[in-house]
Amino acid sequence: MTTPAILQNLKLPLIASPLFIISNPDLVIAQCKAGIVGSFPALNAREKDGHSLDEWLTRIREELDRHNQANPDNPAAPYAVNQIVHKSNGRLERDIELCVKHEVPVWITSLGAREEVNEAAHSCGGIVLHDVINNRFAHKAIEKGADGLVAVAAGAGGHAGALSPLALIQEIRSWFDGPLYLSGAIAKGDSILAALAMGADGGYAGSAFIATEEANAVEGYKRMIAENGADDIVYSNLFTGVWGNYLKPSIAAAGMDPDALERSDPSKMNFAEDREKPKSWKEIWGSGQGIGAVEDVVPTAELVARLKREFDAARTRLNGQLAAY
Repeated sequence: MTTPAILQNLKLPLIASPLFIISNPDLVIAQCKAGIVGSFPALNAREKDGHSLDEWLTRIREELDRHNQANPDNPAAPYAVNQIVHKSNGRLERDIELCVKHEVPVWITSLGAREEVNEAAHSCGGIVLHDVINNRFAHKAIEKGADGLVAVAAGAGGHAGALSPLALIQEIRSWFDGPLYLSGAIAKGDSILAALAMGADGGYAGSAFIATEEANAVEGYKRMIAENGADDIVYSNLFTGVWGNYLKPSIAAAGMDPDALERSDPSKMNFAEDREKPKSWKEIWGSGQGIGAVEDVVPTAELVARLKREFDAARTRLNGQLAAY
């Protein structure tokens, strides 16, 4: 396995996942300066809220450039933009044009695999990581030109798969030796090391970054992440038509029983419209199962430093254990 050059020399082998509403330039810049890949969904930059994708990309690129010039021995990690390639995303063509214009280095694609998106990324020197929940989708993504994969296993926040990370990584690695990152309950440095041991190139984490100072989340959401654990997560497709993990207390606060949720009809999903529904995305809060490791709301740099300490400690501990065999 060879990790692409752009994803080498990170402080941690970690990509911060793109979080709807929550991932903004402040968070992405902080993640990159801390030494991990920061990312955001293109759809987060909404004109009606006074934001444009062009402005966001300009700011991120310029601030990271300034950081790198001032800190040549401590450069920022690259950033990534998530494109929802589902047919209901009417902004996709324009957003792709802007990402090509700004030469976005890492593209993360979701909800479908499309050759023209991969070609656009490659035209500006970018690489594409496509998120998948099973081996069948992984094959399709690579066949259509994606460079690598994000294996979204059981326990991941937001739209998540149902397969064990052990099984999912094992099956993908049986035929694919390219870039592969693991998503699913990764909120400690130990878990990042475990992802490497399974055969992934690194981890892919989101929920822990909700409880950071830079995240664009309301205080109640941040506190709920810090105060709850795996038992407080429910797996449902009611809110968007796609299966995902959500915080039970936020569902209860909306007047529903989190243990008796109905199923949604996926055939009626309109991803772009669903993202505008307050009940779906502003009051019902997504989260992965790893949040038991999150104890407080902290700056992004402090969270990454904690993950790095845990990663190093886990590696030292593992080396000692392996010496006995």
